Amino acid sequence: MAPTAVGANRLELLQIADAVAREKSIDREIVLEAMEEAIQRAARSRYGAEHTIKATIDRRNGNIELSRLREVVEKVENDATEIDLVSAQRRNPAAIVGDFIAEPLPPIDFGRIAAQTAKQVIVQKVRDAERERQYDEYKDRIGEIVNGQVKRVEYGNVIVDLGRGEGIVRRDEMIPRELYKTGDRIRAYVYDVRREARGPQIFLSRTRPEFMGKLFAMEVPEIYDGIITIMGVARDPGSRAKIAVVSRDSSIDPVGACVGMRGSRVQAVVQELQGERIDIIPWSPDAATFVVNALAPAEVAKVVLDEDAGRIEVVVPDEQLSLAIGRRGQNVRLASQLTGWEIDILTEAEESERRQKEFAERTDLFVEALDVDETIGQLLAAEGFTSAEEVAYVDLDELTAIDGFDEETAEALQERARDYLARRDAELEARRKELGVSDDLASLPGLTAGMLVALGEDGIKTVEDFAGLTADELVGGWDEIGGQRTRVDGLLESFDLDATDAENLIIEARVRIGWMTEQDAAAARGEPGDEDLGEDGEDDGDAAEDAAEDTTA
Repeated sequence: MAPTAVGANRLELLQIADAVAREKSIDREIVLEAMEEAIQRAARSRYGAEHTIKATIDRRNGNIELSRLREVVEKVENDATEIDLVSAQRRNPAAIVGDFIAEPLPPIDFGRIAAQTAKQVIVQKVRDAERERQYDEYKDRIGEIVNGQVKRVEYGNVIVDLGRGEGIVRRDEMIPRELYKTGDRIRAYVYDVRREARGPQIFLSRTRPEFMGKLFAMEVPEIYDGIITIMGVARDPGSRAKIAVVSRDSSIDPVGACVGMRGSRVQAVVQELQGERIDIIPWSPDAATFVVNALAPAEVAKVVLDEDAGRIEVVVPDEQLSLAIGRRGQNVRLASQLTGWEIDILTEAEESERRQKEFAERTDLFVEALDVDETIGQLLAAEGFTSAEEVAYVDLDELTAIDGFDEETAEALQERARDYLARRDAELEARRKELGVSDDLASLPGLTAGMLVALGEDGIKTVEDFAGLTADELVGGWDEIGGQRTRVDGLLESFDLDATDAENLIIEARVRIGWMTEQDAAAARGEPGDEDLGEDGEDDGDAAEDAAEDTTA
C-alpha cells in the first residue's frame, strides 16, 4: 500500500534529524530529544500548561505519540496532574501510589505559533549540543597547534574558522607587524578553552613560547620521538628567540638536529614566525655552563653564582659587552628568561674596579678596627679575610700561615680584634636600649647586637613584632612589581643570615608568644615528632607543610 502523506511526513522527521546530526556533528539522539521537547511544549499550549505531557518519537518509523502523565495519589488535589488509586488501578491493576499513569492523547495540528516555538526549541537545543561538542573536543586539544582560516578581523583580533569550531587570536597574541585578512590560512597554538554564555571560547596564540616548541616538534623527528627534549624557550615575538635542547642519545647532536641539513628545519620554523631569529642553545644541568651557553654569541670570561638570590654575575671582555647585552637588552633578557637566573653583566674592567674598591674597603676596615698599618690591612684583605669577626675567632694557624706573621703577631691581632668587637657590641647594646628594643627580643638565640639595632631602627622592637615577619622580609627576596621581577631588600640583608636561619628565628619567636606549639615548630623545621609518625614509623609531612606555610605567609 502506498504510504500516506502523514507517513511520509513522519519519515521526513527522522531524515531531518539525521541531516541535522550530520551537519552539526552531534548525536542523532540529541536532535530527536530536542524534537520531542518541542512537541511537548506545543502540546501543552494546546491542552493547557497545567498538564504534564510527554511526547515520544518512534526511532524506527517516526510515529509521534502524545500522552498525559498523572501521578497516583491517595487524595486528588489537582485533577490535571493527579489521579486517585482506585481509578488508576482500573487502567493498570498493578498501579500503586507514586506511580504515573499515561493516558494517550490525540495528535495535534501545529499552528503557526506552535510550530515557530517548536523550531526555536529545536534550534536552541541543537546549538547547545553543538557548543558542548565543541568544548569537549577542544578542551582536550589545549597545548596543540591547530590550522584554520581567517573568518574575520575585529579590532585587531583575528577570528579563526577551525572547521568544527571557532577560535580567536587576540591582538596581544599576534606576532608584531603580522597582518591577516579574511580567507588567509593561519596556524596557532591552543592555550585555553573556556565555557562562556555565547559558547565555548577557543583562545589561540602565535607569540607563546610553547608555539615555537611545538613547531620544532613538528619539524624535528628526534623531538617528536623523545630523543631530543626541549628544556626551555624564551621569545621576543617576531624579533628573536632562544631555545634550549638536550639529547638523551650521546651520538645525536641536539643543536645540529634542530638546525637540520643546511638549516632546513630551523628555517621552516623561522618562516612560520615571520623571520624571528632563533638561537638554539645546548642545555646543561650546570647552571653556570647553561648561562654561558644562553648568552651566545657573546664570549664569557667568568661567572659568579648567588644561589640564594637566584642571581648570576657574568664577566665579559670589554669588547663583548654590547654583544652580551644585545639591542635594547634583548640578548641578556632572553638568556635570563631561558635559564631562570637574574643575570648581571660586567666588563672585565668594571669587575677589576669593583674588586679594587672592595679590597680598599676591607683594608680600611682592618686598619681602623685593629689599629694596624696599611700593609698589614692589605695582607689580611688579600688572604680573603672580610671582617674583624673572622680575624678574632679564626684558628691561629690560619693567621700564622700569612707571610710575615709569627705566632705573637697573630695573637696580638686576635686580641685587638676581640677588643674592637667588645667595644662595638657595647655601643650597639646602648643603641639597642635607646631604641627601645625589648630584652625578650634580645634574648632570642641567633640575633646579634647589630641585628637588634637594625630591627629597632625599622620599628621591630618586641618578640610579637618579630614573630609577625616572614623570612623574605628579613633576608630579602624577589617579587613581581609592575610585571617585573624586582629585588626587595631585607631588614637583615647586610648580615650573614640565610633564609633557613631566618625561618628558624621566626619559628622560635612564634613559639615563645604561643602562636605555635613545640610540635608545630619541630614539624616546621622538618624534625619528625611522635605524633607525626604513622604505624609504619614514617612522617606524614602534613604538619610540616602547614607550619612551613605559616612561616612564609
